[in-house]
Amino acid sequence: MFFRNSDDGLYGKIPMKVKVIIACISVCVVIGIAYKEAINNRKNNSIIENVNKESSNNNTVIKEKKDDNVSKQTEAQKAEEQKYSESYKAFGEKNYDNTIALADEIIKADPNFYKAYNIKGIALCYKGSFDEGMKNIDKALQLKPDFGYARFNKALGYELHGDYDAALTWYDKDLEVENYIWSYYGKASIYGRRGDVENTVKYLKTAVNMSPDIKGIASKEEDFNPVKDSKEFQDVIK
Repeated sequence: MFFRNSDDGLYGKIPMKVKVIIACISVCVVIGIAYKEAINNRKNNSIIENVNKESSNNNTVIKEKKDDNVSKQTEAQKAEEQKYSESYKAFGEKNYDNTIALADEIIKADPNFYKAYNIKGIALCYKGSFDEGMKNIDKALQLKPDFGYARFNKALGYELHGDYDAALTWYDKDLEVENYIWSYYGKASIYGRRGDVENTVKYLKTAVNMSPDIKGIASKEEDFNPVKDSKEFQDVIK
């Protein structure tokens, strides 16, 4: 440009009227640029607001879908747990066929419901289907290796099958993950069958200390017949 600040330059020779016109034009240009920037900023802010609003709406929809899925999953889990309770009750009543049928319904709905395999497995063992029963208990342990009840039932299955060494091993495996009274009792009963007074009394004492009611149960337990006349055994159950 040809403007200079010196009064004796080209700018100083321009008439005042022209200078005023030029100044007005410059002001208008600046105002126009500022207005355009303001419009652009307002437009950009509007776009950002709309994007944020759309994103918020999408997140709300996603959250609602997620909450709905969680709710449905929770209801399904409740139904499975309820059916498992029925299966467990049937097992306690020695209704092994119903136990197995209910467990199969749970497994059909949820192949990863490890507790159903376990209860089905021990029911099969009591029915005399040892191999099939153990397969189901092993499936439960595959899904949840530290599941104490499955470890206990594997020991019980071996005991029912007459494999006492394996039973003792699995009672010990159960005791690695839980301090379960019936695992101590199970070990005592095996040693009782063998006539091993020392170990019978050792594990039976632990069970009795956990629950004095064990005394009455042990006094009627045929497994202890080989040791029941010993003073040590009588001292535990009296």
